[in-house]
Amino acid sequence: MSKLSSELLIESYVKAKELKLCPEFIYLLETEIRRRSLQL
Repeated sequence: MSKLSSELLIESYVKAKELKLCPEFIYLLETEIRRRSLQL
């Protein structure tokens, strides 16, 4: 995940929530967002 830009990470998270993707995938994105101390 470290190669993913912060902007793309947030965009991916928002899209994953919109599309109701796998909860485990959304959790993975949320964890990385928190690790980077990003705001949604």
